[in-house]
Amino acid sequence: MNILFISLGCDKNLVDSEVMLGLLDKKGYQIVDSEEDADIIVVNTCCFIHDAKEESIQTILEMAEYKKEGKLKALIVTGCLAQRYQQEIIDEIPEVDAVLGTTSYDHIVEAVEEALAGNGHVVLEDVDALPDVKEKRLVTTGGHYAYMKIAEGCDKHCTYCIIPKLRGNYRSVPMEKLLAEAKDLADQGVKELILVAQETTVYGKDLYGEKSLHKLLRELCKISGIQWIRILYCYPEEIYDELIRTIKEENKVCHYLDLPIQHASDAVLKRMGRRTSKAQLVEIIEKLRKEIPDISLRTTLITGFPGETQEQHEELKDFVDEMEFDRLGVFTYSPEEDTPAATMTEQIPEEVKEDRQAELMELQQEIAFDLAEDMVGREVLVMIEGKVADENAYVGRTYKDAPNVDGLIFINTDEELMSGDFARVRVTGALEYDLIGELI
Repeated sequence: MNILFISLGCDKNLVDSEVMLGLLDKKGYQIVDSEEDADIIVVNTCCFIHDAKEESIQTILEMAEYKKEGKLKALIVTGCLAQRYQQEIIDEIPEVDAVLGTTSYDHIVEAVEEALAGNGHVVLEDVDALPDVKEKRLVTTGGHYAYMKIAEGCDKHCTYCIIPKLRGNYRSVPMEKLLAEAKDLADQGVKELILVAQETTVYGKDLYGEKSLHKLLRELCKISGIQWIRILYCYPEEIYDELIRTIKEENKVCHYLDLPIQHASDAVLKRMGRRTSKAQLVEIIEKLRKEIPDISLRTTLITGFPGETQEQHEELKDFVDEMEFDRLGVFTYSPEEDTPAATMTEQIPEEVKEDRQAELMELQQEIAFDLAEDMVGREVLVMIEGKVADENAYVGRTYKDAPNVDGLIFINTDEELMSGDFARVRVTGALEYDLIGELI
């Protein structure tokens, strides 16, 4: 039986997809990458914001057409949309054979078998469960880098966010399990581990009584084969001295942090339910840059949050201008049902949100170009991602760049390189967000 997996949304969702693929692969199902070749299709969905929800629904409907035409034996929906709207999916899309919630992905084989037997199947376990899967994941990111989910759920309850309702409270994955997984990934050829969770900085507090990300990092650094370790989703208020020291001292830990700050106006931050003030954000950023001068900082912002005034928007722009983040993404606020922010008065018109987003991204483009220009002449270590088609050139990433969200470096060379190779490169030019370089 041929099975196609469509994984939507975040990298944390992708890890769940890879776990399900590993379970199905062990059972002998053939993994294919085309709807035309598939007997079974699994859509792992996202519904974090409106656009993600729309994409998930549209994808399910498109796959349902294959079922209507009789080309498909089973259609299964998993993930966040399935957790949140299981009854609506069952009632309104009869082509769907099985629905698995966010903590039920370990039941994927059973769901496929039940669906093929013609039995409707719904598995929605407690959102605070933590599936314990022994089988190996099937890594889908090319083999040289992989995401590792170190925790599930979130306790923060920001007013705009539905994640705690979909994914439950914060639960750390036991360290011994993560180390075993990392060793297995290294054995498969993975050289870069990217640590993800709804929030990575409080890892271990629920299991070990204290924040333990620094301890996990030091143990991961002992694994031969792993050369880069990158940390995403660090809430700024939870960054602590021992973590900074570990990033500074351990050569394998990239001098890179992703700090989702969301805004810089104290009034907006308070309405968002965030736990930092602008002054605290400045203090944290300055401390990181003082302790680790070459650190690359990425952040995300939400613009057009309910009640955001023009003055507060200008305050955010001034903050971005002053802080000069290396990498920055901006989302327009999306009102999600069952969140406090969705019922707040003073919702901002869409076109105002989009204008504000464009202004922030235009400002960041200038900052990013100036920072890229500053890199010209420097030597950097680059992980090769692949060859540029029909050219004697390769594309890669520096320590400053996480896959799919940050910049790239293009390297002109006649030498033959492989994806996952590391190369010393001299930066010779700068584009808006990307660099150009030559092999040293």
